[in-house]
Amino acid sequence: MTDSTATRFWDKVADKYAARQVKDVASYEAMLADVTSRLVATDRVLEIGCGTGSTAAKIGGHVAEWKATDFSPEMVRIAQARPAPPSVRVVQCDATDAFDGAPFDAVCAFHVLHLVPDLRAVLSDAMAALKPGGLLISKTYCFADMGLGLRALFPVLRLFGMFPPAASLTEADLRRAILAAGFVIDVQTTFGQNHHSHYIVARKPT
Repeated sequence: MTDSTATRFWDKVADKYAARQVKDVASYEAMLADVTSRLVATDRVLEIGCGTGSTAAKIGGHVAEWKATDFSPEMVRIAQARPAPPSVRVVQCDATDAFDGAPFDAVCAFHVLHLVPDLRAVLSDAMAALKPGGLLISKTYCFADMGLGLRALFPVLRLFGMFPPAASLTEADLRRAILAAGFVIDVQTTFGQNHHSHYIVARKPT
C-alpha cells in the first residue's frame, strides 16, 4: 500500500509537474530512443509510476499495449487527459497492484524505484510479471551517492513538503537489488550530466 504522505505530495505537485519543461531534452530523447529500440510492435508493456503520462504518450504507440500506472489520482487525471496513442491505457493503482494483467514483455520504471516503499517487493513482482526474456527498463536516482550537502538538504525540504518520501540508495544498492530479484543486467548507463540517475536494462532469464 502506498504511503498516504507520498500520495498527498504528488497530488499537490501534479499540475506544476505537468507544466515543468524537460531540462535536458537531448538526453531525454536519447533515453526514449533507447527504450523504443528494445521494444517490438507486438509487445505488452507495463509502466509503473507513469506520472503525468508524458513518456507513455511519446512512445506508447510503438507497441501493441502500454499500460501506464500511477498511485496519485491527480497525476492520473492529467495523464488520462493527455493526447496519447490508442495503445496507451492509464490506470490508477499502487505499484503492488499494477502487475494485474501479466505477463508483460517489458516493465518500465522511470524515476520511480527510489520512491516505492518496498523495492525488493516491486522487483520481485516485476520478475513474476514478465515473460521469459522480458525486460525491466528503469531509470533511478541514487541519492546516497550525491554530495553530503545535497543529502543534508533533502530532509529539510521534505519537512516543508518540498521533497517526496524517497529511499537513499547507492548505485551498488540498486544493482544488488536488481540482481537479487533474479535479473541479468544487460545495460547500465547515464544520459546527460546527471550521473546519479542510472538507466538500467535488465532481463528475466529464459
